Amino acid sequence: MNRRHIELGIQSYCFRGFKSNSAVIERLSECGVSNVELCNVHVDFTNPSSFLPVIETYKTASIQIVSIGVEHLGNEESKTRPLFDFLKLAGAGFMSVDFSPDTSTESWRMAEKLAVEYDVYLGIHNHGGRHWLGSSQMIAHVLANTNERIGLCLDTAWALDSGEDPIEMAERFADRLYGVHIKDFTFDSARQPQDVIVGEGNLDLEKLLRLIRLNDKIGYVVLEYEGDVENPVSAIQKCSRKVLDSMRY
Repeated sequence: MNRRHIELGIQSYCFRGFKSNSAVIERLSECGVSNVELCNVHVDFTNPSSFLPVIETYKTASIQIVSIGVEHLGNEESKTRPLFDFLKLAGAGFMSVDFSPDTSTESWRMAEKLAVEYDVYLGIHNHGGRHWLGSSQMIAHVLANTNERIGLCLDTAWALDSGEDPIEMAERFADRLYGVHIKDFTFDSARQPQDVIVGEGNLDLEKLLRLIRLNDKIGYVVLEYEGDVENPVSAIQKCSRKVLDSMRY
């Protein structure tokens, strides 16, 4: 199988302690990364008049917006469509998403319709053991009842939190694996998670990156490190160096 090169990004939530996009860009540069997944800390997705200024700020800095998220998709088109408008304006093809169980079927149909209309792909974020979409069983159920525009955004740390093996999830859902959040946890005796440098906790980073390099369905790969809110750069630099060094081979 051919190996391919994937540009690494960072989820802007890592920099939630810095509210301006110029500050996010500065820290992306410090981490040697030029791709970003933007979250609603740094974009007001309810205010379309703000979209172009945000997008232009990143474009001027030669930062590619590869995805947005994690965004909750309900069954009201008026609230959902602006998210897709932002993707179109930004030239991004992916969104990390979440659904509620009470409106799931209606929300899936809405999401499918808009994803086809805007020619984008949606990745369900498996947000841990306390979340209804945290398990492989539920992910499989949703994917069996939706079309190919909806797939998985695999968050490796939250998979660990659910008692799942992120490597097995990447293999099981390979055909619908559209995004990856590379993140790592350790756990204390009460099973409380702690962010750590990727590959230094419970994540088999080398196996994960090997699968990523071999899967041409994956559209975006971003780092997440949610510790050290006021000064996360040092840890994220270590994360990015480990991933980038491995991706070169």
